[in-house]
Amino acid sequence: MFEIFMVAMWLGLVFNAAPGAVFSESLRRGIRGGFRPAFAVQVGSLVGDAVWAVLGLAGVGALFAVPALRVPLTVTGCLLLAWLGAAGLRDALARKVPDPTAEPCDKQDRKAMAVGAGMSLANPWNVVYWSGAAGGVGAVLGSGGTTELGVFFAGFMASSMLWCLISAGSIVVLRRALPSVAVRVLEACCGVSLLVFAILQLCRLM
Repeated sequence: MFEIFMVAMWLGLVFNAAPGAVFSESLRRGIRGGFRPAFAVQVGSLVGDAVWAVLGLAGVGALFAVPALRVPLTVTGCLLLAWLGAAGLRDALARKVPDPTAEPCDKQDRKAMAVGAGMSLANPWNVVYWSGAAGGVGAVLGSGGTTELGVFFAGFMASSMLWCLISAGSIVVLRRALPSVAVRVLEACCGVSLLVFAILQLCRLM
């Protein structure tokens, strides 16, 4: 059981630590609003990742190879990324710096979490990843049943939550070290990166 848990922990770190659109959005929100919005984006994405992991390990990943499912979902994800990228550029270029305290923290957190979940759920390539990983996970679990699978899933989620904390905490440290001009530049870079991710995701449909 301990070996299964540790393998799941390692897989979770590898899966979550890869730079991508979720980190860009966490960084964009975190350098303005601090730890809570950055962490909320990460947690929202983790919810979506958990859904895809369950579907992929259950063997339904092949369904998302069907264009009727994959194309609309991917286009939705591209539009979401493009919208977030445009928002990042708009805020970076605005004359008046957006005030992160203009709305209640709970409302900001809910929005950030919904965005994170939407980014993950609108990326059907996550379920393709888990479908491919199913063979390796099966080799680790051996002939184990639901208990072993539960331990594996717990390890993956624990590792992912740890990464959420590390990522959001690192963003806060960076935020405190940057002057306001650098914050604008970094926010613009996040906006551009989100637009690039949207284009790259759309290109995968071609």
